[in-house]
Amino acid sequence: MKKLLLASATLAGLTTPLHAQDAPAAATAAVEGSEFESPRANSEIIVTARRRQETAQEVPLAISVVGANQIESTGNFNILKLQQLAPTLQVYSSNPRNTSVNIRGLGVPFGLTSDGFEQGVGIYVDDVYNSRVAAAVFDFLDVNQVEVLRGPQGTLYGKNTTAGAINITTNQPTFDFEGRAEVTAGNLEFKQAKAAVSGPLSDKVAVRVAGGVTSRRGTLYNVTTGQYINEQDNLGVRGTLLFKPSDDLKITLSGDYSKQDPLGYGTTFVRVGRTQRALSRQYDALVAAANAAGRNYQVPSRNPYDRLTDLDSSLNAGNKIGGVSLKAVWGVGSGTITSITAWRFWDWKPENDRDFTGLSIVAKSQNPSQQDQYSQEFRYNYEGEKIDFVVGLFGFKQRIDTQGTEAQGIDASRWSLSGAQANDPSILNGLTATNTQYLKSTSAAAFGQLAWKVTDALTIQPGVRLNYDKKSGFYQRVVTNGAGQVISCTPAPAAGTVLAAQCGVYQPQSTSPSVSKWNFSYDLNVNYKFAPGILGYATYAKSFKTVGINQNGLPLTSANVPDLSASTVKPESVHHFEVGLKTQFWDRKAVFNISAFRTDIKNFQATVNGGQFGTVRGYLANAGKVRSQGIETDFRINPSERFLAYVSGAYTDAKYKKFVNAPCPPELSGGTLQPAGAAPDYSQPGVPGALSPRQCDISGQRLPGVSRWSASFGAEANVPVELLANEGQAYVGTDGNYRSHWNSNASPSAYTEVKGYVVVNFRAGFRTERFDIFGWVRNAFDKKYIDLLQVAPGNVGLIAGTLGDQRTWGATVKAKF
Repeated sequence: MKKLLLASATLAGLTTPLHAQDAPAAATAAVEGSEFESPRANSEIIVTARRRQETAQEVPLAISVVGANQIESTGNFNILKLQQLAPTLQVYSSNPRNTSVNIRGLGVPFGLTSDGFEQGVGIYVDDVYNSRVAAAVFDFLDVNQVEVLRGPQGTLYGKNTTAGAINITTNQPTFDFEGRAEVTAGNLEFKQAKAAVSGPLSDKVAVRVAGGVTSRRGTLYNVTTGQYINEQDNLGVRGTLLFKPSDDLKITLSGDYSKQDPLGYGTTFVRVGRTQRALSRQYDALVAAANAAGRNYQVPSRNPYDRLTDLDSSLNAGNKIGGVSLKAVWGVGSGTITSITAWRFWDWKPENDRDFTGLSIVAKSQNPSQQDQYSQEFRYNYEGEKIDFVVGLFGFKQRIDTQGTEAQGIDASRWSLSGAQANDPSILNGLTATNTQYLKSTSAAAFGQLAWKVTDALTIQPGVRLNYDKKSGFYQRVVTNGAGQVISCTPAPAAGTVLAAQCGVYQPQSTSPSVSKWNFSYDLNVNYKFAPGILGYATYAKSFKTVGINQNGLPLTSANVPDLSASTVKPESVHHFEVGLKTQFWDRKAVFNISAFRTDIKNFQATVNGGQFGTVRGYLANAGKVRSQGIETDFRINPSERFLAYVSGAYTDAKYKKFVNAPCPPELSGGTLQPAGAAPDYSQPGVPGALSPRQCDISGQRLPGVSRWSASFGAEANVPVELLANEGQAYVGTDGNYRSHWNSNASPSAYTEVKGYVVVNFRAGFRTERFDIFGWVRNAFDKKYIDLLQVAPGNVGLIAGTLGDQRTWGATVKAKF
C-alpha cells in the first residue's frame, strides 16, 4: 500500500499541467504536506478560479495549470521557460525589460517596449499584480503552482487584462514543521540550490522562509572580451508570516526580494538580407569599406550555432525586484471578505550593444528604470444554494522613472551617413542623446460576477467591470555633439550640413502627455452539465485595454516640432467568443478537453510609422483591427499508478485584419522615401536603390511571435523497487514541445522568419517519500533553434538573433524533512 500511495502521489503531481482548461488551485489556505505528497492521480483537483472551491473539470474556463512537480522536473523554473508547458503562451525576450508575454498571440505589441501602455497579460503572485513583465521575470521560488488563464480577465480579478493572466501561487506557512531542500548541478557550470522551511511560532502564528540561487555560464562566447555572455546569476528570498487567531480569520504578511546580475544580454550574427538602401550602404559593403579604412573587421562566424559573437559595448542586466503584501481573509456567515494590500518595486540597470556588431556604431545604450507600485483590492465572496457571487474594488498607482543614454561611436558616420560625410567620423562620434522620462499611472475599478444555478445542470454567469484610468508622463531628449555642446534641430537645419546629419540620428524633443478614461466591460458565461464528467460552456466578453501614452518620443509636424495629437492612444476594444467541452471518463483516468475561440480587437495598440527618417520611425498608435482565433485540445491518460501520458495542442490563426500604416519590413526600407501621398510600391523588395514606401499595409498578415501549430507532450512510467533498504520507485520520463514557424518582426519579413522546432527532454531517477534523485537531459537531440530575431538599425540588412539553449544535462537531488 505504501508503494501504491507513493506512485499515485508522484503521478498526480505530473498530471497537473494536463488540465489545460482547468482552473488554478486555492492560494489562500495554508498548504499541507509537501511536494512528495499529492492527491491520487485520478482524484479531483480543487480550484478557486471563480473565488470559491470547485473541482477543476466543473469550472467553465480555459486555463492551464502547471504544478510544482512539473515545473521542477522539466527545468522550467521561470516565466520565460513556462511556454514549453503551455502551447498557447508565447514569451519572447531580448532582456527582462524587452520581454513580450502573449496568449493566443495577443497581449503587447511585439518588439515594442513602452511604459505608456498596459500589458494584455496580467502577472499575479499570490493575488498581487505586477504591472511590468520585467518586474516578474524571476526564478520561481517555493511555488505551489502556476495557472495560465486564457481570454479576457477583469470581472473576477483586480487588474483588467484582455488576453489572459498568469497566476503564480507560492507555498504558505504550515502549523506542522516541515522543510525541503534541492540541489542541481549540470554542464555549462549550471548550479541551482533551493530551500524552504515552515513551522509554528505559536498555536496562532506560523512562518515560512524560502531562498534560492541559480548560476550558469553564458551560452555565447564573446571573442572581443574573451567572456561567455547570456549567463544566469539569480538570487531570491521570500518570507511569509501567517496569523490565524480563529478559524474564520487569516492574516498573511509576505515579503520577497530577487536579484539578477548576469553578464548579458547579447546577440549573434544570423544572416544578411538585402534592403532598398544603396548597395554600397548595406552590411557587407560597409564592412568592406571599414576594413579599407584600416578597421580589419570580420564577424567571428556566419553560422549562428557556432555560438560566437563580437559585441564591443559593455553588457549588463542588473535587475532587482521585491515587495511586501498583507492579505486578510475573513469568513462572515456564508461569505468571505478578502483584502490585499501591496507595494512592489523594480530597479533595472542595463547596458546593451544595440548595433549587434563588434564595430563602434552605437557605443552606449543604457536605459535604467525605477518603479514603485501600490495596489489595494477588496473582495466579498458569497456562496448560496442557488446564487454565488463575487464583488470587488481595486485601486492601483505606479510611477516609473527612466534615465536613458545612447551615444554614437567612431564607426557611426560610415554606417549611418552617405557621401563625403560617411568618411568623417567626427560628425557622429560622441553624439549623445540623454533621455529623461517618467510615467504616473492611476487605476480604480469596481467589478463583480454572479453565478445563477438555474437547475442542477444549467448555470448562467454574468460579470461586469467599471474602470477608470489616468496616465501622465514626461519625456525629454537632450542631444549633445562630440564636443559636449547641446544641439537644436528647430528650425530644421539646411540639408547636407553637419547639424542636419546629427539631427537625422537624434532629434531633441520634450513632451508631457496626459490622458484619462472611463471604461465599462462585461462578460456572460453559460455552462451545462450534460452528464457526470461532461461539461459544456460558452462565453462572450466585451473587454478593453485602457488608454496609453507615447513615452519614447513623437513624430514631427511639417514645422519640425512634435505632433502632440499623437501623444495619446485610445483604448483597445475587445470582443471575445469561446465555446468549450470538458470531459472526464474511464473512472476519471482519462481527460479530454477542447475549446474554440475568436477574439476581435479594434483600435489595436501597435507601432505605426510616420514615414520620417532619423526622428521617430515608430511610435505607439491605434493601428486598426486584429483577430485571433483557433482551437485548443488537451488529452491525458492515467490508466494506473505506474503510467501516464499527455498531449496538449493548439491551432492559432492570429492576423492583422486591418493595419494600413505599419512600419515596413527591412526588404522594403532604406531607400529614398516615396513622395508624400504616393501609393506604397511593394514591387521591389530587397532591390538596392529602389524607392521605399513611407508606410506599409500589412492587413491580412500574421501577427508576429505566433506559431500556427503548437503542442506540449510528456509521459512517465515507474516500477516499485527497494534501494539501500528504502522502498520507492524507479522512474523514467520524457516531455517536450513543438512550435511551427513564426515571424520575429512586427511587420513580417522574409528575413525574420523563424523555423519551427521540436525540443525533447528526458529524465530518470529514484524517489521515496523523503527524497528524489534524478538525472536529466534537456534538448536531448541538441536541436538548433532560434528564440528571437532582431533587425539591426540603419536598414543595412543585418539580422541578429538570440538562440535557444543547446543540449544540457545534469542531476538533481531533492529532500524533505
